[in-house]
Amino acid sequence: MHEQKYLMRNPLHQAEDSKPKCTSNIPYIFFAFRTALFRENQSHMTEFLLLGLTSDPKQQVWLFASFLAMYLVNVIGNSVIIASIRRDTHLHTPMYFFLSNLSLVDICFTTVIVPQMLVNLLTQRKTILLAQCLTQMYFFVAFGITDSFLLAAMAIDRYVAICNPLHYNTAMGPQRCRLLVGASWAVSHLHSLTHTVLMGRLSFCGPNVIHHFFCDVQPLLTLSCSDTSINELLAFTEGSVVIMSPFIFIVISYVYITRTVLRVPSGEGRYKVFSTCGSHLTVVALFYGTIISVYIRPSSTYSVTKDRVITVIYTVVIPMLNPFIYSLRNKDMKQALRKLAKRTE
Repeated sequence: MHEQKYLMRNPLHQAEDSKPKCTSNIPYIFFAFRTALFRENQSHMTEFLLLGLTSDPKQQVWLFASFLAMYLVNVIGNSVIIASIRRDTHLHTPMYFFLSNLSLVDICFTTVIVPQMLVNLLTQRKTILLAQCLTQMYFFVAFGITDSFLLAAMAIDRYVAICNPLHYNTAMGPQRCRLLVGASWAVSHLHSLTHTVLMGRLSFCGPNVIHHFFCDVQPLLTLSCSDTSINELLAFTEGSVVIMSPFIFIVISYVYITRTVLRVPSGEGRYKVFSTCGSHLTVVALFYGTIISVYIRPSSTYSVTKDRVITVIYTVVIPMLNPFIYSLRNKDMKQALRKLAKRTE
């Protein structure tokens, strides 16, 4: 009798009995989400209020127009890059294979945030359910980390092409390129799943106001009334490793590339080799400069206003600029874009 009453009072115990067996057709990721979100029953809050960038109605109008324009440029520009690479057989090389994947991730990365933000700018009701909040956080973190791993894969491609050109076709074969991209997606989603499950097990007692325009890790941690030490330790250690390891690969790759280029006797030859890396270096500097300033630091230094501005740059502005950065100074991309334009006429 005692046990029966306990089971009725404790929904978590009931959840243990209702877990699907290993033969279930439900994907593991959704099962993990469901298990983590059973904790929601113990939380006092089931929804949050996203304050966004401003509460001034006049500013909201021009912000809506600005972000809508940037989002459309991002989706159209990156879609054109993907279509150009797929249609032009001359661009079926490892570098452009990675670029097409980067363009796809940029579209997904921005789509996780901007549509919800546009809705919030137009409506007075700016609430978001806990489950929706965690889902948004999951995909935001996953696509953001995938972006960084793809940039590292592109750096490795440039290293092999410049430092070991005779082994390029062997080292960067189609199977290896697919393996690099697949590993980027797998590690990123595993990392994001870990953070999301741990976040889902926290309790939120109040207040429920998120001083941001989307559900990010740090703003949610500041609202929890549970012990967040494990979350913060994981974010600062494992998170730093996942974010910094691709960056370290990029730095090491470009150290070797620089050494190789400096051995080229003519200035024209050095410029020609470096010009193939210019676009990639620009994107790396913009992306990691903003990411590191937001995430690789203790939560005690968290600043609402500063972080919102920096987050807008790497979630909206940089994905919008990437198609221009990779196409304006790239002769192959310009030719592919002209061919695509002629076919659509």
